[in-house]
Amino acid sequence: MSQIQWFPGHMAKTKRLIAENLKLCDIVVEILDARIPASSKNPMIDELLRDKPRLVLLNKSDIADRDINEQWMAHYKSAGVHAMLFCAVNSRGNKEVLNRIRLILKDKLERQRARGIVNRPVKIMVAGIPNVGKSAFINCISGRKAMKVENRPGVTRDKQWIRLSGGFELLDTPGILWPKFEDERVGRHLAFCGSIKDEITDMTGLAVELTDFLIKNYPDELSARYAIPAQELCGAEKYDAFAMIGKKRGFLLGGGDIDEERTAKMLLDEFRGAKIGKISLEKPGEVL
Repeated sequence: MSQIQWFPGHMAKTKRLIAENLKLCDIVVEILDARIPASSKNPMIDELLRDKPRLVLLNKSDIADRDINEQWMAHYKSAGVHAMLFCAVNSRGNKEVLNRIRLILKDKLERQRARGIVNRPVKIMVAGIPNVGKSAFINCISGRKAMKVENRPGVTRDKQWIRLSGGFELLDTPGILWPKFEDERVGRHLAFCGSIKDEITDMTGLAVELTDFLIKNYPDELSARYAIPAQELCGAEKYDAFAMIGKKRGFLLGGGDIDEERTAKMLLDEFRGAKIGKISLEKPGEVL
């Protein structure tokens, strides 16, 4: 499987947009994918934000491995990073997010009140890579359909300010990837989760690698989903295990060959939709 790279021109524009508007904001909410917190963390954002106050939200925590979610939270706590588990699709944690932001900015807000500044809104920049759920987060926290939401990367293209009740304003920014993934696993994990367009990936190769990961880390879930004994999956080469899944679903071409494209699309869709199970691809401390 070839190494994945993707840096459309509008992402260079987004980097400039973030840099230009950062001084207008009090805090940044950085949205990460709870299944891949390391791979979905853009190092360019660290470079841009520097000492700006930040709250990290592990979105999609409801479809990630619960035990590994807790490992990530312990990791952030030990590193002194403000972080929360979040699930934008069911509005869980809205008030907690805004309360946490007030707590992080407590000293700054008290200094403003001491100077007689009492009605200035708290301005929040929302940042993250494509398809981690930034627009869904804003819709969720604003209680209305403020943003266009689609489950594909690259939908939000321009900055948008959204006013919330309680004295908050949000600045949404388009998703931004970085020019080169130093570790090929980063590109692969992003592609697994749909943060890179399927059209530019080798979907069959991607699905075979996902099958291999699931066999090694979640064999019981894979076995249960496709009704194939775990020992058969674990004893097979990764492509053969992938082919078993296609055959079990009846995805066959003339002559009995596996329809690789159809099998790959199905497997990736079912992983992304958590139909195979609640799965995390990364744990704290793994080198990526």
